[in-house]
Amino acid sequence: MASVVLSEPEKLYIVHGVQEDLRVDGRGCEDYRCAEVETDVVSNTSGSARVKLGHTDILVGVKAEMGTPKLEKPDEGYLEFFVDCSANATPEFEGRGGEELGTEIANTLYRVFSSENSVDLKSLCINPREHCWVLYVDVLLLECGGNLFDAISIAVKAALFNTRIPKVRVLEDEEGSKEIELSDDPYDCIRLNVDDVPCIVTLSKIGYRHVVDATLQEEACSLASLLISVTSKGALTSMKKVGKGSLDPESIFEMMETGKRVGKSLHIALQKILDEEESLGTSRQKVGFLG
Repeated sequence: MASVVLSEPEKLYIVHGVQEDLRVDGRGCEDYRCAEVETDVVSNTSGSARVKLGHTDILVGVKAEMGTPKLEKPDEGYLEFFVDCSANATPEFEGRGGEELGTEIANTLYRVFSSENSVDLKSLCINPREHCWVLYVDVLLLECGGNLFDAISIAVKAALFNTRIPKVRVLEDEEGSKEIELSDDPYDCIRLNVDDVPCIVTLSKIGYRHVVDATLQEEACSLASLLISVTSKGALTSMKKVGKGSLDPESIFEMMETGKRVGKSLHIALQKILDEEESLGTSRQKVGFLG
């Protein structure tokens, strides 16, 4: 993962500030940076979103393609995640440097979406055991400026919200053979319900306290972080510890409570932005680099 090297005085300055609930950029320990969210930014996808959080820049595209249901879940569609770390994001991603991180992020996303309630996969089934929709979720890391997992989860939720899947009809002839007919009307589509799609909240332990939405400099001062996925109702669906340091049980409990509280606020703010963009329709102005 992208990182910076700090001198001891710089580290002490950041750590002491966190203990006083005052971070270098003026935020409190539970404050996120201002995030830019834009949907429908890539024309040849079923749904897309771009999220800029500080200096972290993420682009997500969702492509709906017809496939065959998995044997163990014959009446459901499924999601596939692919993560690409651009070599321009940080020098550490040159060569094979980004592959390991890409695999780690993809595995985390699979874990987050393993909950049966996150996405209604049954709505993606066209014909049990024969046809279903497969959602290929492609994540591109354009720039790394700290707090990757949170930014990616926000972008994935926004892209799924923006996804439009064509409606289909299953036609059966007298001989029993089936044919799939896709609707030509772009407005005749299925929209995903993303109300229960979790967002990741990363809590980084710095000194005796923890912060959310850590910058690269703050990540350099943290030996251990807790990644928790939280739904809009504040339910915790998965948890993962990262970093070389250790976390005591009391700290983990406090971080979980903070994560649930901050996660609910994050969902409310994100849904407000998505609803506002949706209400503008085609009249909204494209403001991103793909506008």
